[in-house]
Amino acid sequence: MRLALIGVGQAGGKVTDAFLEYADRTDSDIVVDALAVNTAKADLLGLQRVPVGNRLLIGTDRVKGHGVGADNELGAEIAQADSEEVLDAVADVPTHEVDAFMLVAGLGGGTGSGVAPYLAKELGRRYEEPVYGLGLLPAKDEGGIYMLNAARSFMTFVREVDNLVVYDNETMSGAGDSLASGFARANEQLARRFGVLLAAGETDGRVVPEQVVDASEIINTLACGGVSSFGYAASPVERKRGFFGGKKAADPSDATPRILSTVRQATLGRLSLPCEITSAERALVVVAGPPELLSRQGVEKARNWLEEATGTMEVRGGDFPVPDADEVAAAVVLSGVSDVPRVKELQGIAIETQQSMRELSDRSETKLADLLSAPEGDLEPLF
Repeated sequence: MRLALIGVGQAGGKVTDAFLEYADRTDSDIVVDALAVNTAKADLLGLQRVPVGNRLLIGTDRVKGHGVGADNELGAEIAQADSEEVLDAVADVPTHEVDAFMLVAGLGGGTGSGVAPYLAKELGRRYEEPVYGLGLLPAKDEGGIYMLNAARSFMTFVREVDNLVVYDNETMSGAGDSLASGFARANEQLARRFGVLLAAGETDGRVVPEQVVDASEIINTLACGGVSSFGYAASPVERKRGFFGGKKAADPSDATPRILSTVRQATLGRLSLPCEITSAERALVVVAGPPELLSRQGVEKARNWLEEATGTMEVRGGDFPVPDADEVAAAVVLSGVSDVPRVKELQGIAIETQQSMRELSDRSETKLADLLSAPEGDLEPLF
């Protein structure tokens, strides 16, 4: 599956950078073109992989290149005013080579959460290709304003895209990570997990998959709309050295149980968005690894297990042979999930934050009036 990537805001730009790094490192064609859109000039300058000519600074007449300061209403206003500039850049993308657009954005800030939903709306209006969102939820310790932004952006974004894939930083962040290293690790994880899924239909002619998962399989899985979660797990492969130092083929004797175990771990382990898997409308599983370990029976058993575990009959699956790979990996997509406690928790925190902000504003106005009132008599302002 080949994407036109649009990273919006600081987080969206960095994730787009990570996708491009993964594509270069694995010699994959999953990204046809990539853009980065931001209201902060410094964030665009910090990107490493997005071509300089594809970095778009918007809202300069409003915020002078300094960002919107976590104000996603301002971000949405800028998107409406400057969307033509972005759409003109998208028009230069060779869309005849693109299977889908994907907008990547952190939902807690101001630019990503405010701009991405509006761009999704305009892209959907102008192009026939599906428009997907990849939304990053903030961790709870990032603060109430970011949770409020995320809740409002989430409900808007999911309405404007064909499917919103969600990555929850609260669940996926590692203990002991610094802020910078934690985000960098999360971005690399995102690119690797999506890379296995998107590159599954690629072949160099040396090895052909038993069951191909191409762009149409992914599009059909996501066609139910709504919200999606994805899981990933990998099992290292032990190889013995040959007489001349080369690697021997992996032992295929445990191929089927290895595949089934890895798929179970990907589904029941840490999902990108924790959810009740039985609430999924559709599912997709891709198993990647050395060809000798991708047994047709193992992939079929894993697909059947996922069908039983989710309770949906629409489960697609296939294999992605990667010669000389050092692991067997499974990527699982749960599409159209509806039982998501994290979203309800996010909404609850957002409502509390919104009420607190209103109460604080009312108190501030009263305190200012008290401060300015003269103790005796009346004072007149200068003008």
